[in-house]
Amino acid sequence: MNFTDMTLSDALQNRLKSNGFETPTPIQEKAIPHGLAGKDIVATAQTGTGKTLAFMVPAIEKLLAAQSKKPQVLVLVPTRELAMQVHAVYEQLRGKLPHAALVIGGLSEKSQIQSLRSGSRLIVATPGRLEDFMKRKLVDLREIQIMVLDEADRMLDMGFIPAIRRIIAATPSSRQTLCFSATMPPAIAALVSDYMRQPVRLELGSVLKPAATVELHAFEVSQANKLDALRQLLYAEKGQTLVFAKTKRGTERLAKNLIRDGFNAGMIHGDRTQSQRTRALADFIDGTSQVLVATDVAARGLDVPEVAHVINYDLPQVAEDFIHRVGRTGRAGLKGRASTLVSAGEAIELRHIERTMKLKIERRTLDAVGAGDARIINHNTLVGRTLNAMPGERFA
Repeated sequence: MNFTDMTLSDALQNRLKSNGFETPTPIQEKAIPHGLAGKDIVATAQTGTGKTLAFMVPAIEKLLAAQSKKPQVLVLVPTRELAMQVHAVYEQLRGKLPHAALVIGGLSEKSQIQSLRSGSRLIVATPGRLEDFMKRKLVDLREIQIMVLDEADRMLDMGFIPAIRRIIAATPSSRQTLCFSATMPPAIAALVSDYMRQPVRLELGSVLKPAATVELHAFEVSQANKLDALRQLLYAEKGQTLVFAKTKRGTERLAKNLIRDGFNAGMIHGDRTQSQRTRALADFIDGTSQVLVATDVAARGLDVPEVAHVINYDLPQVAEDFIHRVGRTGRAGLKGRASTLVSAGEAIELRHIERTMKLKIERRTLDAVGAGDARIINHNTLVGRTLNAMPGERFA
């Protein structure tokens, strides 16, 4: 199936074509017809499968047919970065429709209020900021026709479920509800039961496994040699690399070390201002920086199509976050690579991740990694031989 086979307006067909959207992904192919038919949807799918377009196409069709000038579509997301990416997809496809309102923390409140007052008919919001606007009567949700809960399980992890319930209560009971979630924990299942009407259930592949296109490796290295090992992996990679650290302080320290060593590196964590986070992400997307160092704030919702390599400098605290981290590569059917640096003290944690997520991660052992030497040396090999590289590659 192509998008041209779907019953879409000429305006939206033209916008899809001009932006290079020709063949829908499996989740888009299954979800869009149900969305266009006005059905509630509960969908689980692997990260990177194109869920944003799966709800944005029905939403835009609804807006093209509607007459009201008030907000009719509400998209709730867990993080600012995801909100901005959803907003960008709408802006790509909206054509002559009004601009969307972006309601998130960290950006100018004045511009957000102006956007709402200027006739925005689609709102992309994080729950905390939206609730604040609702309490101050700055936003009217009484004519919402479509409500989208994107990355619902992540919003659960962040403690947003009570806020989501209050927000839903402010929308019409007749609305259409679309819920997209990587997993379906009991609290999300309860939301589905309480607020959705005979939803269509869509499940595409295992949501608790990386995409088949992602190769998983773990390098056993001492804690003292982790930074040197990271440098060598970065020397070997020509594409964009996303590096995950456990803490905000660790992210800062790691990024500054890489910048000192000559890498174009940016950083994202919860204490950075929104402008700093936006700039770091923009530089990474356009290739200005080769490396982005981040906490798990970037493990979900970060859609950079051509991330070649994800490196876990530190292991995540929750096993499921390993899947979300490595899901930043190998997106939309592309090949990807995910490497994990594991010290002796972390070996038990890595085995726990493997057992919990039913994964097999290939071990690759590093005997010596020289700070000034761009080669990784394996057991029982002569210094200078380049081993552990992917087929057809060399660490240069």
